[in-house]
Amino acid sequence: MTDRPLKVLIAKPGLDGHDRGAKVLARGLRDEGFEVVYTGLRQTPDMIVTAALQEDVDVVGMSILSGAHMTLVPRVLDLLRARGMGDVLVTVGGIIPDDDVEQLRVAGVAGVFGPGTTIREVADFIRANATPREA
Repeated sequence: MTDRPLKVLIAKPGLDGHDRGAKVLARGLRDEGFEVVYTGLRQTPDMIVTAALQEDVDVVGMSILSGAHMTLVPRVLDLLRARGMGDVLVTVGGIIPDDDVEQLRVAGVAGVFGPGTTIREVADFIRANATPREA
């Protein structure tokens, strides 16, 4: 067991250019005691997974407003597994239609958060579900 705080990567995959929510979440999670890495806009799945690997994160949170979640998220999950990071908790937030939530969960997403979710709700979910990666 490690004494370090859980490390969360917040990513904006695809061509979505709106990142205010991701920045608010990153700052809020930092204030909740997490170590947070924000990748910035227009990240490819490979860029997200490479950053997750380099930063040795416990959680990958993707913020998606573009509607490309059913393409981008499964690709990130596949790449995480291929690179030995299948134990990383993956969450998705943004505009996710209710009909897609179950498919994302089946693919391996642990939590899906829509508009109106509080920072505390996300933080509590991460604390309850993330497992610190071994060094």
